[in-house]
Amino acid sequence: MTRTKVVLKWTLIMIVVMLLLWFSRSYLDFRVEEIRDWILSFGLLAPIVYMVIYTIRPLIFFPASVLSIAGGLAFGSLFGTIYTVIGATGGAVLSFIVARKLGKSIANKDWQGKGRKLQEQLEKNGFFYVLFFRFVPLFNFDLISYSAGLSKVRFTSFFFGTLIGIIPGTFAYNFLGSSLVSGNPKVIALAVGVFILLSVIPILIRNRITKKNSSLSK
Repeated sequence: MTRTKVVLKWTLIMIVVMLLLWFSRSYLDFRVEEIRDWILSFGLLAPIVYMVIYTIRPLIFFPASVLSIAGGLAFGSLFGTIYTVIGATGGAVLSFIVARKLGKSIANKDWQGKGRKLQEQLEKNGFFYVLFFRFVPLFNFDLISYSAGLSKVRFTSFFFGTLIGIIPGTFAYNFLGSSLVSGNPKVIALAVGVFILLSVIPILIRNRITKKNSSLSK
């Protein structure tokens, strides 16, 4: 593939991404309660519909947090977490596959220097890298999935790193959503506390790592 074709290919991809972002922000601005009611309108098929929507969510860049809270409202903290983990993992896998197919030439490229070392680390320790980035919000969830697809991370490492790494945050969002249904102030307060705790810990870890890296670079 010539350089011109590569540039054209990625330009088209960026245009599609921008159009999807515009569409998501302009026409997919729903309230959590509206999403919950729409999902539950499918009756017994509601869990399947929810998981399918969550799986295709990365392709339209719909906010994951909104869907997670809606899942808690619709199915409760336990089943909401289970369905969301399944859907979110499916969405991550879909993003990974799309990125790997579209950027096959990049994923298969043998880099040199620092790039080569990074490739080797991703191949050897891909699971721990993905697990860490899923738990600590250094980067956007979908960005991690697409970036992993463009790297040499093994699919199994990406899959299990994602599956395990998203459980704490997923539970926090679903517990928060389900607590709003109960209407019990104590349950809501507990859910908010859990949400804050599971949100603050990764941020503290992220800030510590950032601070450490900045001190080393001086």
